[in-house]
Amino acid sequence: MKTLSRKTHFLFGAAAALVLTALSMLAVVFMSGGTDPGGYAFPGASRCTAPGLPGTVINVTASDMGGALMGGSGMMRGSMLLTADRTTVTGGEVSFLVTNVGNIPHEMMIIPLAGTQIAGTRPVGRDGKIDESGSLAEAAATCAEGEGDGILPSAAGWITLDLAPGEYELFCNLPGHYWAGMYTRLTVT
Repeated sequence: MKTLSRKTHFLFGAAAALVLTALSMLAVVFMSGGTDPGGYAFPGASRCTAPGLPGTVINVTASDMGGALMGGSGMMRGSMLLTADRTTVTGGEVSFLVTNVGNIPHEMMIIPLAGTQIAGTRPVGRDGKIDESGSLAEAAATCAEGEGDGILPSAAGWITLDLAPGEYELFCNLPGHYWAGMYTRLTVT
């Protein structure tokens, strides 16, 4: 019988720890009827419903890979995403329904892109945020419209605005989130 290397033992141990942690979290969620005492719902299941939103509706998804594991400077580029179900819409009334399927709070802001500017290339300041001057709107309230302290996991937020033709960047501006990959481009024709 072949003995396993130290590296293999470590990998098996780490995998077992992850599986047991995930199973424990699932047990808490299911034994509490879908939410824990703090109101956390199983990721991907929204705990609120948006009202009928006017105009063209764009479904935006905010996601991350592990929440607490990425805290502070431990965030990795590409470890978070902000995706939209369409990249082009006709100008006029547009509603954004932002659903957080991640493990930590997120938000969505919208800002025009200038000329040939590319989404994801804005400079990030020492506070882990980009300059949000010129932002048109923000979906950052849990189960509500507009500004707030961030959309909690398994919840949604929304905004409606009148968009003129042009290029826009949708992004999360919580510290470190833009740098970690939470941005996408929207073209309005």
